Amino acid sequence: MEVKEKCAVFGIYSDKPVFDQIYYGLYAMQHRGQESAGIATYTDKINLHRDMGLVSEVFKGKYLDGNVGIGHVRYSTTGESEVENSQPIVINYAKGSFAIAHNGNLVNSSELKSIMERRGGVFTTTTDTEIIAQLIAQEHLRTGNFIEGIKNAMNHFRGSYSITILKDDQIIAVRDPWAFRPLVFGRSDDTFVVASESCALDAIGAELIRDVKAGEILVIGNGMKSYWTRKERISHCMFEYVYFSRPDTIIDGVSIYKVRENLGGILYRKAPADADMVIAVPDSGITAAIGYSRASGIPYGEGLIKNRYFGRTFILPEQKDREKGVMIKLNPIKSEINDKRLVLVDDSIVRGTTIKRIIKLLRDFGASEVHVRITCPPIRHPCYYGIDMQTYKEFIAQEKSVEEIGKEIGADSLAYNSLDSLIEAIGLPREKLCLSCLNGDYAIKEEQMKLNV
Repeated sequence: MEVKEKCAVFGIYSDKPVFDQIYYGLYAMQHRGQESAGIATYTDKINLHRDMGLVSEVFKGKYLDGNVGIGHVRYSTTGESEVENSQPIVINYAKGSFAIAHNGNLVNSSELKSIMERRGGVFTTTTDTEIIAQLIAQEHLRTGNFIEGIKNAMNHFRGSYSITILKDDQIIAVRDPWAFRPLVFGRSDDTFVVASESCALDAIGAELIRDVKAGEILVIGNGMKSYWTRKERISHCMFEYVYFSRPDTIIDGVSIYKVRENLGGILYRKAPADADMVIAVPDSGITAAIGYSRASGIPYGEGLIKNRYFGRTFILPEQKDREKGVMIKLNPIKSEINDKRLVLVDDSIVRGTTIKRIIKLLRDFGASEVHVRITCPPIRHPCYYGIDMQTYKEFIAQEKSVEEIGKEIGADSLAYNSLDSLIEAIGLPREKLCLSCLNGDYAIKEEQMKLNV
C-alpha cells in the first residue's frame, strides 16, 4: 500500500480533567496521521497546543487543564504539511471563539473559499478545515444561533467531513450526510467521547455506544442532543474496512478484523495457490493473510519483519525516498522463506513500486516462488474524499491488465478480489459503500455541486 492516510479526530466531555484521555485516544489513532498533532481544552478560555510530529513528541512535557476538549492527528490531503495547517484550529470572531478538528476532504473547497474571500474573509491556512470553520462562523453571525450556523454551513459543504468542535464547555460532533468517514460515540460513567475509531474509546476504557449518524450534529454538554441536516446517499469509504482503520476497530457496526479475515478467505476460494507458506505485507496485510491461511490450510508465517520505528513508506514525499524506505522498513527472514513457495498477501496495489521491491527482496533472500494476492480490487479512479490518490496517472491498473501488472511487479502469479467479493466481505449493502476509486461511481454528482451561498 502506498497512499497517504487521512486524519483522526477526538472529543471528550467529562467531570474531571481530560488531557490524558485525549492524549491516549490520539495515540491509539496515530496510524491515521503522523505529520502533526494537537489538543484544545476549555477552562474559561480555549487552551491550545499543536505542533509537527507524533503524539508522543508533540506533547512531551505538556499539559492542558480543562474537563472538555478535542484532539487531532493529521495527514494532509488538502493543504501543505506545515505547523500552520496542524489542528485543531481556533476561530475568533464577533460572537466568540471555537476550536475545530476535521477528518476528510471537501471537493468544493476552492469555490467556497473564493465566495468567502469576496465577502471579506481572510485565511491564515491552506486547509479546507479553515474554510469549514469560517463558513460556520459566518452563518452563526447571520442566524444568531451556533447550531443553526453549522446546519446552514453543512448545506454548502460537498465532500467528506467528520468534525469535532469545542465551543465553550461543549463538544459538538458532526458527520457529513454521506458518512464517508467514520465517527463513533461512547461513554464511561459521566464521561462522553467521540472519536474517528472505536479503538480510541478502548484506549481510555469507554464503551462504544453507536456511530454518529450521517448528517448528524451531536451536541454534548449539560445533557446531549442531536440535530440533523439533509439526507444523501450513504457512502461509507470501503478503504476504511480494507486498510485505514485499525483491525480492532468497529465502525458502522462492522468489525474491521472480521472484514479482513473474510477478504483473505474469499481470496483463497477465488484464487488458490500451490504454496508452502502464506505471509503478509505487515501490518495491513496480516489479518487477510491469516484468513487466506485458515481457508487454504497453508501455514501462515512471518516472512517479513517490520521496523516499527520507521514511518509508513507513503509518508515520504519523494518517490526515491519511498523506494529507500521499503528497504529500511521491511526485512525478510531468510530461514523462513528460503526455498519456499510463498503466497504474499497485501491490501492493495496503487503505483506498484512498493510491492515490486518487496517481491525482489523475497527472491533475493531465497524465495523460490512469490504468488501475490491482493484483497482490494484494482484501483483505477481518483479519490476526492480524503485519500491522496487524485490523478489517474498514479494507478498501475489504469493502464495494465492483471497479467501485465503481475509481470511488471515480478510475481509468479497475481490475483485480486472482485468488487462483489469485497462487498460480500464487508457485509454492508453495495449502495451504502463508496466504491468510486474502483468503479468511478462518485457519490457526489455534478448537479449536487451547485451552490447558492
